[in-house]
Amino acid sequence: MKKRFTSILALVMALMLCLTACGGKTDDNKGNEGNNAGTETSLEGTYDITVWVSESAGVKELTEQQIDKFEAENPGIIINATVEGVSEAESATQMINSVEDGADIFCFAQDQLSRLVMAGALNKLGAAASASVKELNDAGAVKAASVAGDLYCYPLTSDNGYYMYYDKSVVKAEHLDSLEDIIADCEAAGRNFSMELETSAWYNAAFFFATGCTSEWTTDQDGIFTSVNDTFNSDNGLIALKGMQKLLKSPAYVSSSKGADFAAAIPSAVVISGTWESSAAKEALGDNYAATDLPSFTVDGKSYHIASYSGNKLMGVKPQLDAKKGAVLHKLALFLTNEACQLERFDLVGWGPSNLAAQGADRVKNDAALSALAAQSPYAIPQGNIHGSWWDIAKVYAVAAKAATTDAELKDALQAYEDSIQGLFSMSDEVKNAFTVIGTLADTNWDTDFAMESTADGVWITKEAYDLAAGVEFKVRQGLNWDIAFPAANYVVETAGKYKIQLTVHGEQGTVELIPQ
Repeated sequence: MKKRFTSILALVMALMLCLTACGGKTDDNKGNEGNNAGTETSLEGTYDITVWVSESAGVKELTEQQIDKFEAENPGIIINATVEGVSEAESATQMINSVEDGADIFCFAQDQLSRLVMAGALNKLGAAASASVKELNDAGAVKAASVAGDLYCYPLTSDNGYYMYYDKSVVKAEHLDSLEDIIADCEAAGRNFSMELETSAWYNAAFFFATGCTSEWTTDQDGIFTSVNDTFNSDNGLIALKGMQKLLKSPAYVSSSKGADFAAAIPSAVVISGTWESSAAKEALGDNYAATDLPSFTVDGKSYHIASYSGNKLMGVKPQLDAKKGAVLHKLALFLTNEACQLERFDLVGWGPSNLAAQGADRVKNDAALSALAAQSPYAIPQGNIHGSWWDIAKVYAVAAKAATTDAELKDALQAYEDSIQGLFSMSDEVKNAFTVIGTLADTNWDTDFAMESTADGVWITKEAYDLAAGVEFKVRQGLNWDIAFPAANYVVETAGKYKIQLTVHGEQGTVELIPQ
């Protein structure tokens, strides 16, 4: 499943070097483009490009306006842009499945960086663009956009973290630092407490980081994972699960991170989420809207402040055969992530800037959600590159903790987690190459892989037939990982029935279909 597009990278770089040598002096102060290619006039021309941006309301239209501004500031460069709304997670998956068919410029969450580099989906920044990015953005954002010290993309935000939204008519101000007291306030008011624990490792890892546990992954220059330093299976990990149980076992608990939960039939009084839910939270709570850092939990008389991940949204440029087009794309990406464009996104959807000057704007510093994010930042762990299988593996201990009644059962869950982590580095070639189905089929919730067998060249089918209700969702993935997964968006069953699931791989694409039984 090696991507064909990767094979052209050497040619692309050769073309870039040629254009650099022939194009004259670059105006570094204007931050022309990622590969220092050519002069202002050498880039004149008409370029047809595709840009993938967030599906958040208004972002597509704003991006189109920003591209128009770029053209106005760069006479002679004409951009015929097709701007499409694609979620950050789906854009990475679609790029990896077929780099050649992917967008020229695309946005993604930083945990996808290694797999995008491995797929050859990102054109590394040149010296001038790298210098501009390092000068203009916070250090965490620069690190998030780098692999082995080299910048591969442009920071878009520094707000990919979470904190606590709450209804201040329910949660007492004096209880804000105590998880136990907040849960009691919710239960007394008959209101819910929303936090994704069983359904998201990104959120549930916060309890482990609170007790000092680590999970740090190492990659080589090509983005391939070589080792992990993970201490979740430890005495501190046991404390973390005990703290997590306090919420998991509460009748107020809901596994969700949606601001709309504040307006649900049984409304939540607390939602643990990020800036992307600020508008929904404000609309639902009105004058009772408030946000702050996460609380602490207590185990055996000791208090632990719940931690979090901190991270970034990033903007990448796909390698191009046309070196001039590649240079224009880098120039445009640098423009779309500058101070003015980041502030426009903040004004529209509340995204927290990575640009240092934008961070200093009064309206950014005074924003309640970003203030909560800032209050949480001393307890936040920068999100590095993480193996794609970890996100499934790390949900299982939360599911086990909700049902567990003894320390022994919690320890078993942690041991199973460690065994799965270590298994990633001893996986056989047979498992790495095999396809499996994962989703909501057979009473599972994206936590179980169902075996498939190869019946012909490029054709895989499940070994068993499954009763699938309408609305069941799934994907077919390779190697128990998300680097190669089909279809790009979840497959949704339309008509209930008993089916086998079949995948047909053709080149870099895959067709998934249901086979009635």
